[in-house]
This record gives sequence, C-alpha cells and structure tokens, in this order.
Amino acid sequence: MFAKETYIRRRQQLKDTLKSGLLLFLGNDECGMNYADNTYHFRQDSTFLYFFGSDYAGLAAVIDIDEDREIIFGNELTIDDIVWMGTQPTISEKSERVGIRETLPMGELKSYLERAAAKGQAIHYLPPYRGDHKLWLQDLLGLAPAEIAAKSSVPFIRAVVDQRNYKSVEEIAQIEEAVNISVEMHVTAMRMARPGIKESEIAAAVTEVAMRDGGNLSFPVIATINGQTLHNHCHSNVLQEGQLFLLDAGAENAMHYAGDLTSTMPVSGRFTEQQRMVFDINHRAYTAAVNALRPGVAFRDVHLTAMTEICRGMKELGLMKGDPAEAANIGAYALFMPCGLGHMMGLDVHDMENLGEVYVGYNGQPKSTQFGFKSLRLARPLEPGFVFTVEPGIYFIPELIDKWRAENMYTDFICYDKLDAWKGFGGIRNEEDYLITEDGARRLGNHKPSSADEIEAECNR
Repeated sequence: MFAKETYIRRRQQLKDTLKSGLLLFLGNDECGMNYADNTYHFRQDSTFLYFFGSDYAGLAAVIDIDEDREIIFGNELTIDDIVWMGTQPTISEKSERVGIRETLPMGELKSYLERAAAKGQAIHYLPPYRGDHKLWLQDLLGLAPAEIAAKSSVPFIRAVVDQRNYKSVEEIAQIEEAVNISVEMHVTAMRMARPGIKESEIAAAVTEVAMRDGGNLSFPVIATINGQTLHNHCHSNVLQEGQLFLLDAGAENAMHYAGDLTSTMPVSGRFTEQQRMVFDINHRAYTAAVNALRPGVAFRDVHLTAMTEICRGMKELGLMKGDPAEAANIGAYALFMPCGLGHMMGLDVHDMENLGEVYVGYNGQPKSTQFGFKSLRLARPLEPGFVFTVEPGIYFIPELIDKWRAENMYTDFICYDKLDAWKGFGGIRNEEDYLITEDGARRLGNHKPSSADEIEAECNR
C-alpha cells in the first residue's frame, strides 16, 4: 500500500474533475469455484485499489462530492470468520490507512443511495464486469438488467481513465518490480525448454517464480508449442526437437501492478534457418516500433510502422508482393499479425479494459471494425506517463490462410501459392513493456533476452 497521502490526492483529483454527484465504487467479493467455501483466488477490483487501497473482500465505497463525504462500507468479521480466516484489521483501521475516517455497515449502503436519489443527486457508477456486481447494482439502484451497462457513467469512466492512464513515479517503480519478476520467469523458461519437457512443467516453474515473493500471475500463463494460437492456455504437449516454444507470461507484484512479456525460443537450443529468418523479421518490426516511440506519436502509426516491416519481411520470403507500406495500410498484414501491437498496462495487465478500450486506448474516438485493426487496443497519441506493451508477432494460422484464399482477400499483396509450405510453422512473438518519457521512451525492467543470439545463448546455459 502507498502512503495514505497518495490515496487522498487521487480522490481529490477525481472530485475536482467531476465536481458534483455521488461516486459509487464496488469492491470485489469472494467467488465460489465449485462451492461457496472453495473460492477462486481473490483479486480486488483495480479501480477500488487505486482510490481506496484496501485489498480485502466485501467492501464498497462512496465519494459523495455534494455532501463532502468519503465512506467505506463493510461488515466486521464475526467469530466464525475469525476462526476460519484469522483476525484482520477492522473496517475503520483499513479505512484510516488511506485517509478515510467514516465507515458504515454494508447494510446501510442501499438506504444511503436511496436518499441520494430522492434528493435528485446524480449517482455515478462504472460498468460492471462481474455477474455479482450486476445483481448488486440491480438491487442497490433498482435497475433492470438491460439498463445497467447503458446507464454506467461516461464522465466517471473518463475521469478514472484520465487519472490511471498516467503512471506516477511510485507506480512506475511497482511496475518495474513486476517486470523484473517477469523477466526471471522468461529466463527460467529459456533454460528449461528442451525436447521431452512438458509445457505444463514450464508453466508450473514460471508460476512459482511469479508467486515466490508474495505476488501472483498477472494473467493465465500461455506456454505452448502452438504459437499460432494467440491465447493458448492448454499445456498438455511435450516439447519435441525442432519445435518453437512460445511463453507469454507476466507477474503481478504484491501491490498488484503487472508485467507482461513474451518470448519465443527454439526447443533444440538453436533456431533452424527458417525459424531464424522469421524471428529476425519479427525482431526488426519490434525494433522499428520501439524507435518510433515518443510523445505525440499516435500508437496506431507505431503499429503501422511495425506492420510495414513485417510485410517487407514477408515479401523477402516470397509470401507477399507489392509495396509493404501499402499492404500494411490496407490491412493485408493481418494474415500474419491479426492482433494489435500493444495495450496499456498498470494495475491490470490490459489496463482498465473493463472501462472500455474506446476510452483507454482511443480517447473516446471510434475503433476500426476491420479485421486486424479492430484488435488494436491502443491507437491514441502517446503521452508521458503512459505504460504499454510492444508485442509484434508473425503467425501462420492454417484456418485463416484457407479462409482468406477462398475469399480472394488481398490477392495483390499475398502469394497464396507459397503459403501451404508454411502452414506448420506456428508463431513467433516478442513482447516488452515501455514507458513514455518527456523526450522519448524507456524499456521497463531488467533486460530480457530478445534477439535470436541472446535467446540461443540463454537456452544453452
């Protein structure tokens, strides 16, 4: 937890932005995995953490701007709770740590909101992403289920995004801690990746690294020989000679800040000639993207810079033709890179995705609906304090190749007659985390082996 002055300052900034109304914050509660007392890993809502710092289940909060009140609602532990869970700080003690002196039992939240509504006070809430929050809002505010998302407060969303998008010095230190743990996870995988090793063994080992110092995973581990499947969470394969192994994994530190890295490594310890050619093209795209990072540059343009380099490399391999920049701009790149170049990162590995990419990554501007471009989560001009990933990839997805060929997609740019020989290649991705500074950009955390030579050296230690 940061010093209480940090949370006081954050709440004051929010009040200064919105000026009036009542702001409702719903903390997360425990959630049963297969019965009520066998719960999933508890994770507090990130916006609740950002403004109130309390990493405990069963809390809600109100900032009543009009009445100048800040209240945390929650119930004290019963003796049964203490027997099973041990003692915890009281609600008042938890609240005082973040500069809040007023607490009330959870049972009084609904009546407080009803009184505010009766006075005509605007009640602002954020779009819920959990089913229990939808039911809770339905009860608290008397809303029909279909109304809940539509009536979430856009001014509230934008005010939260406008604060959380800009990382403070103390937040950057936390993110770097998470990235450093993430680097260790990837080095561990590089030293383990050998013929005969199971994907699940590597996934288990990197999870241990993430949890060792009191943190956790920032998202479920992707550890796979099927790198062409972008979010492959199956770990049932055994690594074989000549394959590529892709690890997309990150740590969440004890303060819940995230790291997010991807590495692609040769199971045999050395890339084949074909693998190295594709790897080097992807690394060129990564380098071109990084060299373009600076304040004022739209991340969509950085994305296109990387995609142009991928198209240029595919042309060198005889898999594309025509002008690489034109192929990138028109969207032909998406056969090989159907996702976006990166996303915001902070307390969430995809920061504030629950509040809407259109606000976080687009500053309220509409997103493209075109395949490839629609998966770009960040497009807005970059500003100092933004933290995000840079993660170009090259993927050979047989089903997508067949679909595009059947539909005669981008035949002026794609050499379909050459692609059958590449259908079993898999996929390659390299990902690292960056901060925009006043005059450029800085990679966060310790160095992760990223070039082909560096990865081979690590794999052969």
